[in-house]
Amino acid sequence: MTLLHHRTDGPDNAAALLLGPSLGTSLAVWDPQVPELARHHRVVRFDLPGHGGSPAALLPAGAGVADLARLVLDLADHLGIDRFAYAGISLGGAIGTHLAVHHPERLSSLALICSSARFGNPEAWRERARTVRDHGAGPVADSAAGRWFTAGFQDTPAARTLVADHRGADPAGYAACCDVLAALDLRAGLHRIDAPVLVVAGRDDPATPPVHARELADHIPGATLLEIPGAAHLAGVERPQAVLAALLAHLGPPSSGAGERVRRAVLGDEHVDRATARTTAFTAPFQDFITRYAWGEIWTRPGLDRRTRSCITLTALVAGGHQEELALHVRAARRNGLTPEEIGEVLLQTAVYCGVPAANAAFAVADRILNDRKDT
Repeated sequence: MTLLHHRTDGPDNAAALLLGPSLGTSLAVWDPQVPELARHHRVVRFDLPGHGGSPAALLPAGAGVADLARLVLDLADHLGIDRFAYAGISLGGAIGTHLAVHHPERLSSLALICSSARFGNPEAWRERARTVRDHGAGPVADSAAGRWFTAGFQDTPAARTLVADHRGADPAGYAACCDVLAALDLRAGLHRIDAPVLVVAGRDDPATPPVHARELADHIPGATLLEIPGAAHLAGVERPQAVLAALLAHLGPPSSGAGERVRRAVLGDEHVDRATARTTAFTAPFQDFITRYAWGEIWTRPGLDRRTRSCITLTALVAGGHQEELALHVRAARRNGLTPEEIGEVLLQTAVYCGVPAANAAFAVADRILNDRKDT
């Protein structure tokens, strides 16, 4: 089976998030959001037929949005993904809308970025398809920046890169996608969507103006609508942080899975098992909090390695006088690769900046732990 060209980022065992691109762009259109989304999701991006690395032949002339949706499901099946969150831009969003209506069991949530249930006059899309088949993607790419971006963003490197992507699209695949848009009308099924839905509009979008987003939000039960100022059709490129923040809020807090793994790797199974066994209904929310945020959000960040994080944590615990936690993290520092001599250097540094009495107590705690002595 020939699949859509795709790229996967993030942990293989994390919740899956599929990202659909817009007409004329490749999966690179999601580059600004992927690093953060992939921290807690298995992010799968794909190229539309005739775009990026996907063969144009995957979408024959006369195909519809159901055929594009089937290609996405084939990709998910190939990757062993049964249920997934989905976010899509423009035509990529329409694929998600079709999936939500006709394959609701596969979607856990849906985000529609600068998309629509019906993309304007069908004849205009058929005319664009004829132009591309006769003259290639170049003439349409020449005007892409004006459709995709506000005037002040059109000459940026990010804009130029995406326009070059557009220029390289296979005419047959691009035209077939235009035919899909000409025939597409998803309005009748919007009321059937029961997944959580986020609708994002660029307030200055000439391709799918905010009225299109409002129609989606008005007819999808419980949908959330966000309009982003200073953004046109590719809002995620022009206002990447605004779109990222909306997606993160929509997707919800990360699961505790990654945090649990890191917590056990640093503190040890024995400690975590004891803490879990002591958990009560009263303390459960706090245990969930530290697992998801301390261990799942901070200790998993790529900016510092675990050795460095251990050094910082030891210093903070000495400064705060938290000797019980200090004992725990001396053990953790050893698991993270610090030698007893390096731990001693950290504690010596604290004598200067946290005070001699605090460092004296810390040395006593560390000496006991490093030499495996019980309290006397």
